[in-house]
Amino acid sequence: MKSLKALILFLLFSNLFLTTMNAQTGDFSAAYKKFKAVYEQELKQAGIVGSSFVFLKDNKILVEDFYGMANQEKNQKVDENTIYHWASNTKPFTGIAIMQLRDRGLLKLDDSIIKYLPELKAVHNSFVDMNDITIRQLLNHTAGFRNPTFPYKNNKDWQPFEPQDFSQIVAMLPFTEILFKPGSKYSYSNLGIVFLGQIIQRLTLDDYEVYVDKNILKPLEMYRSYFDTTPYHLLKYRSHSYYIENGKHTTGRFDANSGITVSNSGLNSPLPDIIKYLNFLIGGASKKEIYDGILKRSSLEEMFQPTISAALDANGNAGFSTDIGLIYFLDRQNGETYLGHGGDQNGFISYIEFNPKKRTASILVFNTNIILPADTPPEKDTVGKLRKAICRLHESIN
Repeated sequence: MKSLKALILFLLFSNLFLTTMNAQTGDFSAAYKKFKAVYEQELKQAGIVGSSFVFLKDNKILVEDFYGMANQEKNQKVDENTIYHWASNTKPFTGIAIMQLRDRGLLKLDDSIIKYLPELKAVHNSFVDMNDITIRQLLNHTAGFRNPTFPYKNNKDWQPFEPQDFSQIVAMLPFTEILFKPGSKYSYSNLGIVFLGQIIQRLTLDDYEVYVDKNILKPLEMYRSYFDTTPYHLLKYRSHSYYIENGKHTTGRFDANSGITVSNSGLNSPLPDIIKYLNFLIGGASKKEIYDGILKRSSLEEMFQPTISAALDANGNAGFSTDIGLIYFLDRQNGETYLGHGGDQNGFISYIEFNPKKRTASILVFNTNIILPADTPPEKDTVGKLRKAICRLHESIN
């Protein structure tokens, strides 16, 4: 009799579980059908040459899309082997490296940056002593440094040829100023992340690229990921990049070298490798030992905690997120919190986001940059529209 009751209870719970799973799958399938229609329509209307998209739940791929061309001139299609430039999605790897060094006792987040980069004493600071600016403030973009790394050529955030040596940055430090009281405001700064890259190099005696490869990329088995110019054996997979302005297509510089800005924008990688990185962020019991060997979970989650509002920058410009943690941005929509980062450089645009509560994640990347007026609202921007549509996918998962 007890066995019969146990069997009945098992069947009831199994049926309830399967019903719940089927409802969840059905909700997602319907949401994905809507998303795919929006995705393809927006890419076609905007003139995007190539794009990839993936959505994950519990470290498993639910859907994966490849669109258009990696090389328009050679009619080479985008596929899972296509290598994209991830631009500022490099920054989280820099943040993880800094947290590794913190956990090893080589630095403290509230250490003065002058302790590691005494050259920064030359920066003009009318708010506080330069000794008062900390590593933590570089991590959450509140140190007061400008956005562009090297704006002295044509006042653009990214130059066709970035400075190749830190001495070039140092030479301009007397002409650099802190723009607001450190810690008081958020203002995105590529220059600040360059300083973090230099701290990593000085503490480890490794080049930034070597350190990150040994301590993050290789442990995650991201074997086809690399920094800056492409190794010969991977060149055939490297996507070209494009720009669209006023309906006209132009080609971006192929295989650009990010120079001294490597710590904020140098990463190149195919989608399967980025999925491995994203699974590390989500976490998983089956690889807990490997993941903890890279960075213990408590330190990673420390990076995910909000530190200051990022809804507006120091100049009053609207941001793409509501808050920032340590490197990672937090975006709160419809009661859900999404963590992630974006990238935009040399024609490539990418967004990597995940919902830690639902253990869902998404990757969206283009090889085409649509140049729009600076005051274009997100709801009229292709990227903004697709990010909103992606949120609906996350929301469809219970």
